[in-house]
Amino acid sequence: MLRRTLLAFTLALGFLPSAQAEDRFITVASTTSTMDSGLFGHILPIFEGKTGIKVRVIAQGTGQALDTGRRGDADVVFVHAKSQELKFLEEGFSTKRLPVMYNDFVVVGPKADPAGIAGTKDVAAALSTISAKKVPFVSRGDKSGTHSAELALWKKAGIDLAAVRGDWYREIGQGMGATLNTAGAMGAYTLSDRATWIAFKNKGDLAITVQGNKRLFNQYGVMLVNPAKFPNVKVADGQAFIDWLVSPEGQAAIAAYKIDGQQLFFPNAGDPDA
Repeated sequence: MLRRTLLAFTLALGFLPSAQAEDRFITVASTTSTMDSGLFGHILPIFEGKTGIKVRVIAQGTGQALDTGRRGDADVVFVHAKSQELKFLEEGFSTKRLPVMYNDFVVVGPKADPAGIAGTKDVAAALSTISAKKVPFVSRGDKSGTHSAELALWKKAGIDLAAVRGDWYREIGQGMGATLNTAGAMGAYTLSDRATWIAFKNKGDLAITVQGNKRLFNQYGVMLVNPAKFPNVKVADGQAFIDWLVSPEGQAAIAAYKIDGQQLFFPNAGDPDA
């Protein structure tokens, strides 16, 4: 009996390192665009192959992703709303934010272009026209980085949504893919990050109508959740992921990700102002 017990104990010890290796992972709360665009599908196997650290992604709107970090349910947050990220820092939920990459937003809408805004770069004027003509517009309405950018653009256009909104303006509280599908079904305009738009398969009658304005710039940043608030944070492995993202290898992997020859994200970890 004693020998069998010792044998079982020895076997258990023998399997322990393997189980620990399999369990080595971090949780990253990130925006839906990094997942829906296919970026994570491209870069995570490279990181995991190099380090042995698995990455479990919670894909949410930026506001939700930051709230996941605030609850201590993630080791890293990787999002795209700088003002919200800085607030996260000020609240003490992280101690450092690093820029990673950028792309831009685009306004998409029906190819028939009922608002008559196609080809313009003046996004404020385009939104003013949509509002004045009450042409259908679909908003994510989910406190994501894209939703925050959209609200800021309406404000820049001098549009008080609370005063003018009606049936033409619909908030759906869902991610970018669902928003694009709804816009297509309604013959409506919407704001999309370019990466998700490029990767989106069901474009149908939708096309880019407004692009190329500096106000449509879309920056991404990454932060380690503060272990002083949440001792469960996997500091070493989380920091390893962040360090890799901003390293020459990680930045090259981001730049190399393309769909139909189009680069979706542009690395800029070296820009101190990003």
